[in-house]
Amino acid sequence: MNSAPRQSGILLHPTSLPGPHGSGDLGTAAFHFVDWLVAGGQSLWQLLPLTGLGPGNSPYSSPSAFAGNELLIDLVQLQDAGWLTPADLAEAPAFPAQRIDYAAVRPFRMEQLRRAAARFFASGKTPEHKAFATFCAASRTWLDDYALFMALDIAHGGENGTIWQEWPTELAHRQPEALRAAERAHADEMNFWKFSQWCFYTQWARLKTYANAHRVEIVGDLPIFVADHSADVWANPALFDLDKSGHPRVVAGVPPDYFSETGQRWGNPLYLWSAHAAEHYLWWIDRMRQMMTLCDIVRIDHFRGFESYWEIPASAETAIDGLWQPGPGAAVFTAMRRELADEHGQLKIIAEDLGIITPPVKKLREDVGLPGMRILHFAFGDDARNPYLPHNYDANTVVYTGTHDNDTTCGWWESLEQSEKDRVHTYLGVGSENSEELCWYLIRLAFSSVARYCVIPMQDALALDSTHRMNQPGVGAGSWEWRYRWDQVEAWHSERLFDLTCLYGRDYESQHPDEADAS
Repeated sequence: MNSAPRQSGILLHPTSLPGPHGSGDLGTAAFHFVDWLVAGGQSLWQLLPLTGLGPGNSPYSSPSAFAGNELLIDLVQLQDAGWLTPADLAEAPAFPAQRIDYAAVRPFRMEQLRRAAARFFASGKTPEHKAFATFCAASRTWLDDYALFMALDIAHGGENGTIWQEWPTELAHRQPEALRAAERAHADEMNFWKFSQWCFYTQWARLKTYANAHRVEIVGDLPIFVADHSADVWANPALFDLDKSGHPRVVAGVPPDYFSETGQRWGNPLYLWSAHAAEHYLWWIDRMRQMMTLCDIVRIDHFRGFESYWEIPASAETAIDGLWQPGPGAAVFTAMRRELADEHGQLKIIAEDLGIITPPVKKLREDVGLPGMRILHFAFGDDARNPYLPHNYDANTVVYTGTHDNDTTCGWWESLEQSEKDRVHTYLGVGSENSEELCWYLIRLAFSSVARYCVIPMQDALALDSTHRMNQPGVGAGSWEWRYRWDQVEAWHSERLFDLTCLYGRDYESQHPDEADAS
């Protein structure tokens, strides 16, 4: 058996799935999507973070690094369990089919979850109650803090309220008696959030089991940093670089470069890596273990931050006044490998190493044995030494046409200067100006490359234009809202993916001939 098979798959966040309740979820359409992947010979389904949404509906700024996104819970399964009625779901407004209207989706879905929770807790003792108790006990290390954090957040105004540092001092600084009093006062609200997490994890486990049974692996996404207003920072302040009031002393970002004269000030609190080292990176081990229960392969966003990170004074309005600080290097991965490595001693992790990557960052990635990422949209801006051109890849690579942060390939093509289009034509050996044709030429180029993994955004598999992009960095409104419709998906889409998969040896059968012969 080949220990490093060539694989391919699709990048699609579950919120982008079709479905009747305003946004994609873990219901029937998700299982249908797995079937579609199988029909196209695909063995990878890459997601964005499965955690809850933060400001701007971004999944990269969650209130918890451990809790799942409650908006992904399939309401139909709650009806099947008897906790919702057909009349409850009939109250759904007329949601748009291809965009997520979060202002309408969030209140509708959360109201249904509260109804379901009320009926669940009002019912007598059932096997489901035992399963719920078992989940709560197994998840106590993060679930209790998350449930209390969410209850207190709502009590202090929710989205329009105060950040945790501005809660009463005894709660902000987690004085034990104040926490016990809060747990008593908010017991019902805490139970609601625990119930929601149980529903999420139960439904996700069912979907992942189905995908794995059909030889589809889940590629998850783990942001390196966490949100300031989160259960993680509130519950573990000693692990973050905070001042005495709990506010970040310094924040994360990236320095000025060709693309931005002021850099990017992300605002996430930075880690006190010395504190993580003192506890042998236990928080990181727990976080990665949690991810590995949700996913088969984990993509770590902003991998370069483990080698060095851009530290910006919290008082600064831009990233200009930051400075580089050393990260933990290989130590955190050594600790994770010691606890979480597979039977081959490996961590199934992808390093997001995009942007300006220095030799020390490359060396760290190679030393810990992780595949890096290559984006074809970045490949044609200069000469033959461009690291994103496929002839410069090594096998331990993940190739994409674009990612969730990029324009669609059709949109990218339409935006290119003619000189860059000419370089694409020359490299591909084709002269077509048609964006849909060029999209598929780029997909073919990705599949044919030596890269072990090849991942194509769903928008590119459907050859969609710029109006279908998932995210536009730096633009607050309109991101994270894209959805597709099943009537956009035609039989030839999966047939063409299947043909490319077989042609370039990314299918299961070509890499497991003994099993094929035995069957």
